Amino acid sequence: MNILELCSIFFLVAGAIFFLAGTIGVLRFPDVYTRLHALAKVDNLGLGFTSIGLLFQAPGLIIALKIILIWLLALVASSTLSFLIARRAMKRRVIPWRAREHTI
Repeated sequence: MNILELCSIFFLVAGAIFFLAGTIGVLRFPDVYTRLHALAKVDNLGLGFTSIGLLFQAPGLIIALKIILIWLLALVASSTLSFLIARRAMKRRVIPWRAREHTI
């Protein structure tokens, strides 16, 4: 196993951990706004780490550019869809969740 394969494995595992954290956030958080936050932030990081891991395995420049393009398109789509879902929730007057008491 060479250094490129080790770096690839590291980034792929890191991406999988971030995807898992985003999934747990969606299942655990109480309302649409906090769930969107978990998806938009954590899944973008997961996709970024996964893309970097795949770049180490790319056989050529064209494939590497395609991976980067897919990552950038997913970033734009994720932020746009998160904005649209949050705006729709606000128009439907979905009340954000609030903690009952401050715990610091």
